[in-house]
Amino acid sequence: MSDITTVNPATGEEIATYSRLSREEACAAVDKCHAAFEQWRLRSLDDRAQVIKNLGKALRDHKEELARLMTEEVGKLIGDSRDEVELCAAICDYTAANGPRELADEQRDPNNAGRGIVTYSPIGVIYGVQPWNFPAYQVIRYAIANLMTGNGVVLKHASNCTGSGLKIAEIFAEGGLPENLFTVLVIDHDTSDAIVEHDKVRGVTLTGSDGAGKHIAEAAGKVLKPLVLELGSNDAYLVLEDTDIDKAAEVCARARLYNNGQTCINGKRFIVTDKVYDAFLEKFVAKFEATRIGDPLAEDSDMGPMARRDLREDVQKQVDQSVEKGARIACGGEIPDGPGAFYPATVLVDVAPGQPAYDDEIFGPVASVIRAKNDEDAMRLANDSRYGLGGGILCGDTDRAIELAKTHFDTGMVFINTYGVADPSMPFGGVKNSGYGREHGGFGIKEFANAKAIFVGAE
Repeated sequence: MSDITTVNPATGEEIATYSRLSREEACAAVDKCHAAFEQWRLRSLDDRAQVIKNLGKALRDHKEELARLMTEEVGKLIGDSRDEVELCAAICDYTAANGPRELADEQRDPNNAGRGIVTYSPIGVIYGVQPWNFPAYQVIRYAIANLMTGNGVVLKHASNCTGSGLKIAEIFAEGGLPENLFTVLVIDHDTSDAIVEHDKVRGVTLTGSDGAGKHIAEAAGKVLKPLVLELGSNDAYLVLEDTDIDKAAEVCARARLYNNGQTCINGKRFIVTDKVYDAFLEKFVAKFEATRIGDPLAEDSDMGPMARRDLREDVQKQVDQSVEKGARIACGGEIPDGPGAFYPATVLVDVAPGQPAYDDEIFGPVASVIRAKNDEDAMRLANDSRYGLGGGILCGDTDRAIELAKTHFDTGMVFINTYGVADPSMPFGGVKNSGYGREHGGFGIKEFANAKAIFVGAE
């Protein structure tokens, strides 16, 4: 059983080495989490909320320390890492303020009894398999919701941000979370499958590729475990005929390059109506060419490295295959010399079906620009995807865009004339091959809750 060694993607230097748990050790850790859950589930909603509020404070107290570690492990810009920790604390604040109301008993009037009560009960230990692109946020998103519900939480984090996962566990302990209630499992994939099957694990959540989602869904389905999946996407941003070109270019560049181009809901396909195509492309490419790539710890860098060199090689392969099938490089598109896993901000044009740039998710700073005949054709092209996580609309008529978003955009989230990552008050999740289930907005705390019906006879 090999150790895990984390590597700084900006320099190629090793950071730390961690020993993996054996299957027996990991299963014993789940048992301990379940024992902690048995006590936690009896705490009142208000008590749980107070602890979660304290966890938010602890995260803020350690913001700089955690932010720097995330930047060192995955190459995030230091400012983005700080923002991520602040978002995590805001999730704690929102959940503490709203969780007790969302989980409060509901009174009903059934026909077959004097009165009815719907109560939301915790179900047990929830197992989360999380990726590296947001080392803190991906963990906090599912962990805080489930702690509010009254569940226990175990985590398998991506190996290249193992230190961040363990640091969050330390911060939670300092914030007053009961021992073993949040447990990080440093394990391999085979042991992970055994954790899914563990009888004390009552639900599973994964954020990752659609391939990883299919694997986990099959494993969880065999043992009838409920599942939440947030998978990949190739989000489309529509640039319609009446848009403000300068604003559209700015929003779309941010949508593609945020977090070094490694975000599930980055804009990836930019579908531009013929009327404004040339003007938009000129300004869009200029934004990419002006992007300053450098040390993610430096305040003046616009973009840092990709998280790993092998991921950079995957992106280059997708770019090369797209070009072989007819795409053209407008800027970027070649791995630079030097240490680390840096990749340039890249724009591809003449993108069409059959190319990875059109069909698949490119998880790096590569934008696919697609020409549409008109606004209606742009909407058709946006939905021509096996994915459906997020998307965007850039236009002058906001009311029309809202109607398109509500009625025609086949995704879980739509951004109109803006780009954003997530907000604690709004549901987060997708459709089609982008997964199922929702987090945030009060929805996440009920995904792994038992909506229990209690019928009371006439009194």
